[in-house]
Amino acid sequence: MREAAFAACIVIPIYNHKDAIGGTVARLAVHRLPMFVVDDGSDEATQAVLAKLACQYRDAMTLLRLPVNGGKGAAVMAGLRAAKRAGYTHALQIDADGQHDANDVPLFVDAARAERGAVILGRPVYDESVPKSRLYGRYLTHVWVWIETLSLTIRDSMCGFRLYPLDAACALIDSVDLPTRMDFDIEILVRLYWRRLAFRAIPTRVTYATDGVSHFDVLWDNVRISASHTRLVCGMLLRLPLLLAHKFVPRKSGVRASSANAKWWRIAERGSRIGMTLLALSCKLFGMRFTALWLHPVVAYFLLTGHNSRAASHTYFAHLEQAAQGEPSPRPGWGSAYRQMLAFAQSGLDKLAAWSGRIDSNDVAFDDPSAFEALIASGRGALVIGAHLGNLEMTRALASRGGHAKVTAIVYTEHAKRFNSVLSSANSEFAKRLVQVSDFGPGTSMMMQERIDAGELLVIVGDRVPASESGRTTDAQFLGATAPFAQGPYVLAHALGCPVYLFFCLKERDERDGRGRECYRMYFEPFAERIALPRGERAQHIAAWAQRYASRLEHYCRKAPYQWFNFFDFWARPGKAQTSGLTHGDANVRT
Repeated sequence: MREAAFAACIVIPIYNHKDAIGGTVARLAVHRLPMFVVDDGSDEATQAVLAKLACQYRDAMTLLRLPVNGGKGAAVMAGLRAAKRAGYTHALQIDADGQHDANDVPLFVDAARAERGAVILGRPVYDESVPKSRLYGRYLTHVWVWIETLSLTIRDSMCGFRLYPLDAACALIDSVDLPTRMDFDIEILVRLYWRRLAFRAIPTRVTYATDGVSHFDVLWDNVRISASHTRLVCGMLLRLPLLLAHKFVPRKSGVRASSANAKWWRIAERGSRIGMTLLALSCKLFGMRFTALWLHPVVAYFLLTGHNSRAASHTYFAHLEQAAQGEPSPRPGWGSAYRQMLAFAQSGLDKLAAWSGRIDSNDVAFDDPSAFEALIASGRGALVIGAHLGNLEMTRALASRGGHAKVTAIVYTEHAKRFNSVLSSANSEFAKRLVQVSDFGPGTSMMMQERIDAGELLVIVGDRVPASESGRTTDAQFLGATAPFAQGPYVLAHALGCPVYLFFCLKERDERDGRGRECYRMYFEPFAERIALPRGERAQHIAAWAQRYASRLEHYCRKAPYQWFNFFDFWARPGKAQTSGLTHGDANVRT
């Protein structure tokens, strides 16, 4: 989906601040942001003041009224929901009593625009007007928040000057029973932190008026805050393993508006090298079967925390289901996303096992070896086009070990460095026939020609757009919708003048031995004896070859629906935001 344009507003909860609200609204109005003023059951005098302000600022102010006083939290939640319904993406919460410096509003808005998924918090800078009991009393809550988050990120959880990303905030308040009084400000921040949001702090001046009105109930609000901390500490203990794991994974801060159209090659690799190395060590010490058990909690973690990967998986299975036209097909949802991610994790483990010598040729078989055997017997080089489907890399490992053929992978590995370094540690041969490129052009063609002339097989993938902004694509129908495919493989094949084959390696259950064990089945099929691109009809011929490839890819996706590992919006059009992907250890043969 196209990312909504950044749109910020202001939410002001108010209860009986009739003397201060006029000045607060006037100071905020100069920033020309729409304001939602939420009257939390105020008295008649305050209602009258608010009615006049609503008339005075009719183009900038929306007045909401709660029939009875429900507490600051209830008023803020009502304002956030109203702002989201009105189409705003972010809401700046500020107290009505005038303590906060309205001149800092642009700083909050600019910070939110730069990191659209982050919560922007005010970090109070007090003057001499602050009551010392308030100043020192806050630190008790701060310490508890630091314990509940296992972090010092939230420096001040009680400041009433903050900016929320509305999607995340409203998703939380709609799914969790948050408190409605003064403890709301604390609990919503802790729970947003648990949901992996990033936080940014902005110093802001806070002034306490000598005649200011405070609605903080020293007894009952402290009781409520204590109860809230009790709940949060219990919640922290339940989440302790995840909170500790989060220390090694960057938090979600959103993207700058200018990079909303991030492509797959800019997607950050998920997972730490430590975790990948531990899996490799477990594979070495305890074997594949035992290590595979660890994949279930690992995949569950990435499923729960990888919203964008889940969304991309949902999109893929929705297209797959639509293209099936009533035939059996996995339904989009958590179950299919989990199985897809588990297959992805298993393929990575299998690559590691193959390069470590723990998978032999008995675990891999050709569906029909005739085309491959004929090619090897001829001594000719060839261009082999695969996909992020199944496990091409494992086959390269077996070929390298067995000396059956010289196989060179043309790859883009910039955003899978950690996983590739683990494979390199497992076998020094891994990187020897790995050629990294950023796009296919004349320079690449010259480099590849020498390898083709030497009888090598060059393996690339055709289901990625070029790894550069200027790379060219052509449209093809894939799973019932138009998708962009790279022109590079066909341009390269034309330049090399060599035979072209398609190659897919799928993990399937082999029933022929009566045990139904899983093995990898390779599908190697002729694609073209030579691809020619006549100068006057170049675009049409490229489109025809891309469509032929897309049709075969669709065939194999239907055959192994959980084994296509493009965790980004493959159907995204230019100008459309693409979702982030699960790219740690992604299939290493890339375009």
